[in-house]
Amino acid sequence: MEISFNSASNDRLIPLKDFFKNPEKTSYLISPSGKFISFLAPHNERLNIFVQEIGSQDTKRITEVTERDIHAYFWGNNNTIIYLRDNAGDENFHFYSVNINNAENKDLTPFEGVRANLVDELEDFDSEILIEMNKRNPEVFDVYRMNFETGEMNLAAENPGNISGWVTDHNGRIRAAITTDGVNTSLMFREYEKDPWKTVITTNFKESLMPVFFTFDNEHLYATSNIGRDKSAIIKYDIKNARELEVIFEHPDVDVSSLSYSKKRKVLTAVSFYTWKRERVFLDEETKKIFKRLETELGNNELFITDKDDNEEIFIVRTYSDRSLGANYIYDKTTDKLTKISDVSPWINENEMAEMKPITYKSRDGITINGYLSLPLGKEHKNLPVVINPHGGPWARDQWGFNPEIQFLVNRGYAVLQMNFRGSVGYGRKFWECSFRQWGRTMQDDITDGVNWLIEQGIADQERIAIYGGSYGGYAVLAGLVYTPELYAAGVDYVGVSNLFTFMNSIPAYWKPYLEMLYEMVGHPEKDKQLLEESSPVFHVDKIKAPLFIAQGKMDPRVNINESDQMVEALKKRGIEVPYMVKDNEGHGFQNQENRFDFYREMELFLGKHLKN
Repeated sequence: MEISFNSASNDRLIPLKDFFKNPEKTSYLISPSGKFISFLAPHNERLNIFVQEIGSQDTKRITEVTERDIHAYFWGNNNTIIYLRDNAGDENFHFYSVNINNAENKDLTPFEGVRANLVDELEDFDSEILIEMNKRNPEVFDVYRMNFETGEMNLAAENPGNISGWVTDHNGRIRAAITTDGVNTSLMFREYEKDPWKTVITTNFKESLMPVFFTFDNEHLYATSNIGRDKSAIIKYDIKNARELEVIFEHPDVDVSSLSYSKKRKVLTAVSFYTWKRERVFLDEETKKIFKRLETELGNNELFITDKDDNEEIFIVRTYSDRSLGANYIYDKTTDKLTKISDVSPWINENEMAEMKPITYKSRDGITINGYLSLPLGKEHKNLPVVINPHGGPWARDQWGFNPEIQFLVNRGYAVLQMNFRGSVGYGRKFWECSFRQWGRTMQDDITDGVNWLIEQGIADQERIAIYGGSYGGYAVLAGLVYTPELYAAGVDYVGVSNLFTFMNSIPAYWKPYLEMLYEMVGHPEKDKQLLEESSPVFHVDKIKAPLFIAQGKMDPRVNINESDQMVEALKKRGIEVPYMVKDNEGHGFQNQENRFDFYREMELFLGKHLKN
């Protein structure tokens, strides 16, 4: 494959902090009335919420978080913003409210060890939202209707023990639900909230019928479905009679799962999907016209609309690319005026960043693997030191866009290869299913085959290849060092799984309804004991030849710290010292910027030493 890259020179070693410090301003939203905008920005090194009246330069900070960045937020009404925070990465999120006029903050869910999630913002209800909490039972979530101004909360739906998701109609009524027994999934429906639930359809978890939202008359559902097809499509579904009515959109090569609509005009507006990058198909001429208008000024960048006022006249627009985090804009449809608000990270010069090029290669058993290759600027693309970077999940995927880790490594002189190995989502059911019970096996072969492809291309110096990844990517690092020890000169495991037995035994309580599904996808601890032993790197540390650096958050609820502890201990028993970084105030990945600085600083030194770069 002939790969063409930007050959511009960049000899400047960009400061590490420029890649990993918090953005200057990000996550812009607009108040329902369109009078105010809000955003996250650093205050004492933590992302806090600020508000600003449109047309004014004055900003007002309305939160004072000091321990951890605000995770997410939204406007409850024109005077109140709702935000979520957890404690040191434990992912037990609390809902907080803050009044934009007096900056009074309240913890709306002050319950120890309880996780709260949003069910519905209830935009048509001025002071209410629907949330779910595992307060009654740690394994399941009940729904509560909350008045975020008074703090009053009432049980709206009690979980019988098997509901994993709730669906509201356009009037805010809970009328559909998803249940699971761990392997089989059912869609439930009721006409009125007082009615008992009725099962509409039951499928094995490999087949999916997932509601997106109700039709505008609240009679049917728009849903994603792969029933009877390999690639998920957007369909219209008769929920009362359990039948597919219409295919709204499907793509021959990738899954389609995103559907947008206009709440005010009650029309479908667009579907979006990912091939090598995000693409859209418009279903509405007015929306298409708005995007075409925006592209006349912002056409060199990718763009999406992040928010709009209730009248759908004022829009927040965000741009991005593979070489830039982009900027935020306000577009006023009534005046046809586009105004730049701010750059996200103005210190990033896109001319100093690398292109993220799509690539494909064949696995040893003939499957096409899609990926991305980023190469250093100003260097001949031959015999380069390389960092292989498999993604986490593993049932996720890499996407085209700005990635600070990739740009940092490329700036340090490394080529970086990312691959969507089998099991990566978005490529259809067959591609996903062929990853089942293949941790450390064909999934790992896909990564190995990507490394060999890069060597065959002449791009990689086969003596200077490292592997780095987080979560499942961390597992892939350990597996790579164990099962192909001759391939790698170094490895960096970031919150990775080392022992499939202890990993599945230590999952959060609210994941337990999915345990049987996990057994089918990864392996059963008793029925597949030999498979899991063979696929658990901690039992094969004697095979490791390359130096290894491990980083872990102490509060990680997904990959327990024991996964890293036991790997370090196993290597120490063999007399091998392992650089090991533990952050007490972090969970599944480092959120606080000072911890990010520490991690990437150590990784830079580690890779530079062992790849002689």
